[in-house]
Amino acid sequence: MQEVLWVIGNITPSALLDITIVALLFFTISLSFRGRQAATLLRGILVLFVGLFITATVLRLQALNWLLNNAVTALLVAVPLIFQNELRSLFERIGRGRLLSFSDTPDDIRDEVVDEIIKAVEKLSERRHGALIVLQRHSSLDEFASTGVQIYGRVKAELLLTIFWPKTELHDGAVIINRHGVLVSAAAVLPLTASRNLPTPKMGTRHRAGVGITEVTDAVCVIVSEETGRVSLSQNGQLIMRLESERLRALLKAAYSDALATRNPGIRAQLEQGLRMLGLPLRKAAG
Repeated sequence: MQEVLWVIGNITPSALLDITIVALLFFTISLSFRGRQAATLLRGILVLFVGLFITATVLRLQALNWLLNNAVTALLVAVPLIFQNELRSLFERIGRGRLLSFSDTPDDIRDEVVDEIIKAVEKLSERRHGALIVLQRHSSLDEFASTGVQIYGRVKAELLLTIFWPKTELHDGAVIINRHGVLVSAAAVLPLTASRNLPTPKMGTRHRAGVGITEVTDAVCVIVSEETGRVSLSQNGQLIMRLESERLRALLKAAYSDALATRNPGIRAQLEQGLRMLGLPLRKAAG
């Protein structure tokens, strides 16, 4: 205890500033990695490295200890290469003056986004125009949005219908809507699921991509089949198919806003059943 008090008493203003800067640096980096796939990878690397280091120290394994000491240099080179997307995003936020900006979408904007999506999906389904619409929740989708054409526009039904018109250059891919309710990218490339537990074994690429993005992130994906015009929704790697507009609206608002969107007993029952299938928490509607 005395040693702790001695250390505290001998901290100089410059040392305090030094500690504060280092703490802010680590805090900023952790925010930059929050919700990304790279966060899991980084956590795995740290756990493995620390576990091997403790094992080598306790058991006095000289060869392993030598390997770990020399691996530090290799990691210093490898880390910027592995996490280049995250570091680029961090520097971009610094340049835009939005380093600590992680605000979510206001409820009224979320409702507007969902309504516009429903309007577009109804017509896309009627015309049998295939579509993939991804809505960000907490996980970052920057690495997937960067594979498409950057738009940064307001979500409108007319814009979605234009993007997914079969004769346009942007129809073959996914639209990504960020947590601020902005349509950031079109024609984005999504990862395909390798799951064999899909409702239909011969499911096409569009549905596999819609399920794949929800396996690696917590995003919500709306899928319109080009062959049948049927509407599906994917979340947590699960797929709910043949959705009507009202049920899709309820599921989207529940998943996108984390709250039950309706008090109608019939729709609410369908919504709760759908949420159980999706693995989402059930919450009581406000009021």
